[in-house]
Parts: sequence; C-alpha cells; structure tokens
Amino acid sequence: MSFQVLLQVVPFVVLIGLGFTVGGFVERAHFRRLERRERELADITVTDLRGIPLRTKAELCGMVTGEVVIASDYFKTFVATIKKMIGGDLRTYETLMERARREALVRMLESARQLGANHVANVRFASSNISSGMTGRRNRRAAMVEMYAYGTALRLTDVGRGDV
Repeated sequence: MSFQVLLQVVPFVVLIGLGFTVGGFVERAHFRRLERRERELADITVTDLRGIPLRTKAELCGMVTGEVVIASDYFKTFVATIKKMIGGDLRTYETLMERARREALVRMLESARQLGANHVANVRFASSNISSGMTGRRNRRAAMVEMYAYGTALRLTDVGRGDV
C-alpha cells in the first residue's frame, strides 16, 4: 500500500471509529435523559383523541408544541449508506426517528406543564427530512430529521371527585 493511499485511508478509519464511539455515547446519554424526563412528566396524560374522558370538566390551557432537529453521527450515516446498497431495515435511522419523536413529545409536555395542564388531547406528529445541507468537499449529506409534536393542553377535573 502506497503512502498516499495510507494517508487517505487512515483519516477515514479514524473518523469512523470516532463516530462510532462518540456517536454511540451521545445517543445512549440522550436516551437516558429522555427516560428521566418522561418519568417526571408521567402525570400528564396524552391522547390522540379529540374529546375528553366522560365525567370530567375541562379547562382549556392552549395549544402546546414541541419540536426538535436531530442529526445522525458520521458513523451511522456511513453504515446506513452501506445498508441502503444491500437493502433491509435501516435500524440506524430508526433510532434517530425514535429519539426525535420522544424528544418532541417531551418538549410538548414540558410546555403543557408550564401552562398548568394535566392532559394533552388531539396529539399529532409531523416530521421532515432536512438533510439537504452538504458537508465537506465530497458533498456528503448529513442525515437529519425534524420532528414536531402538537396538541391541545387541558386541565381536567373529575366531576365530583377532585382532580384527575
């Protein structure tokens, strides 16, 4: 192997290794933070239904939203590119979508908490792929996803029996 080829291969291998290590650490840390925040917000009920439960009184708090843009690390983008050639599930992007969905939902619930709500009804999600930006000299695309969660925040009271 010539020295010039080695100079091209070594940085690539180092970047892949760095992406694998750092990207995995960042992803696992984000999942841990999400789990903690989800537990803190577990008292707020969420539904995709438009109505409210029977025998409840509802006070409208307002519309709440949560949005996030999450980018994939270089290693996952590289693995997904290889996997696209072979075919099959792109698990690397599935975890990216899961993180984005959960983060958007948590941010929406945090907004509901600030308004004093204990229920969010008519919850919807919207997503978009915003990987149009180019990086580097070789026009590599960075895999990014935007996730948007929105719903109607309500303060529900059980009629005759106190708070829900």
